[in-house]
Amino acid sequence: MIRLAAGALCLSIVAYAAVGAARKFVMSASSSMPAHLQVDDCVDDILKHPAFAGFGRLILPWDDRRYDPNMPLRNIGSLLPYHSHVEPAVVVSSLNRMIDDAAAGKTIVYDIYTDAEKQAEPSRKETGLFLFRSKAGAPFAVVSPGGGFAYVGSVHEGFPYAVEINKAGYNAFVLKYRAGRGGTIATQDLAAALTFIFRNAAALGVTTDGYSLWGSSAGARMAAGIGSYGTARFGSSELPKPAVLVLLYTGHSDVASIEPPTFVAVGDADVIASPTVMEHRVAALRRLGTDVHYRKYRGVGHGFGRGTGTTAEGWIGDALRFWTEHIKREAVDPMSQR
Repeated sequence: MIRLAAGALCLSIVAYAAVGAARKFVMSASSSMPAHLQVDDCVDDILKHPAFAGFGRLILPWDDRRYDPNMPLRNIGSLLPYHSHVEPAVVVSSLNRMIDDAAAGKTIVYDIYTDAEKQAEPSRKETGLFLFRSKAGAPFAVVSPGGGFAYVGSVHEGFPYAVEINKAGYNAFVLKYRAGRGGTIATQDLAAALTFIFRNAAALGVTTDGYSLWGSSAGARMAAGIGSYGTARFGSSELPKPAVLVLLYTGHSDVASIEPPTFVAVGDADVIASPTVMEHRVAALRRLGTDVHYRKYRGVGHGFGRGTGTTAEGWIGDALRFWTEHIKREAVDPMSQR
């Protein structure tokens, strides 16, 4: 059964008008849309927006931090110390996409754990799975943002990616995992999210064939762990491995005996995730016979996100083409990815 995160009910027009907590976001009688966010709005406008009632904090990166409610969204990059090239307009645009989806009656965030599971481990309340819908019945990607396992940079490496993935006709989930508890716990959350999706695929409107895992930095470690060892290693049901991994700027070096096709990208100026370490793993993958598409971008550091205005711009399109190619191969020969 699909469960909504606390307070994440699909808000109707009437429900929006009834909330009244956010000073400017209640819709007028002549409008069927709630007000969009702007870069000059502030953090409190996210937390109090009726479209995000009950889960606004899951959007923001830190679980254990008090936010300055008056900080303008044009300064949101200051909340992401391990990231670069944060684009406030892009952040706000992806949040507005969720506002529109909520106004259209779509559920935008789901629980991955049951109430009983959250009672047994209260930190699981800090998780959620955001859904950006595209074509019904199309494959899905799960995006795990980075943040050094200290925070979760969904506003930079999650929601904006999902919007681009949607444009290619694929569905996209963005995982809010437990930060501050290490990579194993976070990867357990990713495994739980995949179990939730597989169990509820029909209701969610996705196919489980040909799915992909996308991760940046810490999130790439999580995706790689599932790609190498599967979901059962991390406490969930045994599920098929992803058709493709998309891994950005990570120091993860572990390799299993069989690995999914992998798209890898890093900047040559990255001092957090050394390109040399990534290249050693790429070489190891190729020795296994894994199909790898490796890109190293000149003059780009760590956490570049979409990479707009840098030499990394366009990498999402390259990754989508790599994924699409492997979906087509598997359709012709189901054993081609095994």
